[in-house]
Amino acid sequence: MNEKIAQYRGRLSQFWSQMGRKQKIWLGASLAGLVVAITLLTIVFTRTEYELAFQNLDSTDAQAVITYLDGQSIPYKLSDSGTSIYVPSKMVTKTKIAVGSQGMVQNGSIGFEIFSSNTSQLGTTENEFNVIKQSAFNGEVQKLLNGLQGVQSTKVLVTAPEASVFLTPADTGKPTAAIVMQFTPGFRPTQQAIDGYYNLVKATVTNLEIEDITISSPQGELTPSMTANAAAGSADVVEMQFQIQRKYEAELKKNIQQFLGPLVGTENLVVSISSSMNFDKKVSNENLVRPLENNNNNGIIVSEEINSSTSTGESSPAGGVAGTGETDVPGYEASSQGSSSSETNSQIRNYEVDRITSSIESGPFVVKDLSISIGIDETVLPDEASRTPIMNYLTTLVRAQLADSGQDINNDAVITRKVSLIARNFAENQTTASSSAISLPWAIGLGVAALAIIGGLVYFLSRRRKQEAIEEVEIAAPNKVEYPTLDLDNVTNDNQARKNLETLAKRKPDEFVNLLRTWLVDE
Repeated sequence: MNEKIAQYRGRLSQFWSQMGRKQKIWLGASLAGLVVAITLLTIVFTRTEYELAFQNLDSTDAQAVITYLDGQSIPYKLSDSGTSIYVPSKMVTKTKIAVGSQGMVQNGSIGFEIFSSNTSQLGTTENEFNVIKQSAFNGEVQKLLNGLQGVQSTKVLVTAPEASVFLTPADTGKPTAAIVMQFTPGFRPTQQAIDGYYNLVKATVTNLEIEDITISSPQGELTPSMTANAAAGSADVVEMQFQIQRKYEAELKKNIQQFLGPLVGTENLVVSISSSMNFDKKVSNENLVRPLENNNNNGIIVSEEINSSTSTGESSPAGGVAGTGETDVPGYEASSQGSSSSETNSQIRNYEVDRITSSIESGPFVVKDLSISIGIDETVLPDEASRTPIMNYLTTLVRAQLADSGQDINNDAVITRKVSLIARNFAENQTTASSSAISLPWAIGLGVAALAIIGGLVYFLSRRRKQEAIEEVEIAAPNKVEYPTLDLDNVTNDNQARKNLETLAKRKPDEFVNLLRTWLVDE
């Protein structure tokens, strides 16, 4: 066994001695790279990947989770001062389900489960029981708030008045609630979400009014948009109105910048818009009755009735001499014969006229008032003559925007007061800053030049290395001619050739090695 080891060692040493300096360097580098690669692969494939399982834990919840992990022999890592716990990636889901089913993560709140975990209430006084009950109630409210989107943690304190048989409900007072909410970084609750917080707390506490609830956060107090008599959807309406007003001002500002930017330069222009909008929605109904046009103010004849009658007859009106005949009555006038006629006409016409019934609903988004203030660098507009066209443009714009506002838009004095143009030297002239800074084309050119220089250096160094390698080969090539040679063809005795080689190896070992290399290369 030792002889084989010695043989292998001798072969390795002989192989090593026959190698050149560069070959030894490449072999050592290859072996080192192989060792490093094997080490890295071993680390990558054998290490444990951890994944975040729990975060934003308080000390109580973190201790409960750690106790469970230790009992189940599950490896874990702590971070963020113990508020976050990492477990192996393959066990994240299973661990979350197990911890959640046991109710270990409470976010610092203990609800009504305290009564089920401690069923024996012997020895507990009434005051102690009331304190436990109130703490459990606060914990339940806290759980509800913690389950909402963007809420990181909450602290809830609800104060309820004590019931007494000696006091009326009006004398006992009202319940109050004080809440502190911590939101996740980057989350800002909308007004609708804030109103939801207030409604949630109001629904959980009996006889609790919104006015008696206080909700605060590190950024300030959260104020509801609704009162007890306000509609539940008022928050949405208010938020929508603010959005419409901001969008209107932003669009108007954008239009002004797009128009004046190419004239004076965007960096020399500052625009400020202030508007007031009327969001009242009006609905009016009109019932109009009018005759037809081009019909002499008459309508269409629907029905017509014409009646005409004529009558004739004879009559004996009183006349003659009173009391002259035998049969006449003395003193009474005698009658005389005559004829009479009469005619009656009647006409009835029924006309149909236009009946217009219209329901007019006016838009709720009307600009009541508008003011525009523009600041321009004085170097761009040095005199009044250059500012007049801009003022004319702004006054025309304001007059068009206030067309439905009910104001006297034809009065130039009224419109001029709503427009202001300020020509001043800017505190930090952006033109000077941009001229002193490197522009984008210059930056691109410098980057390309830097890349070209780096590429040239790399090419020069690589070419220089190739040139040095060629010179080494050229230097080594003449030396091959100077290597000592032996005329073995003329030597008939093998012993003589062997003696010559041994003599050369003893006296000039370097030349002997070069000779062997030359033979190997020729073969």
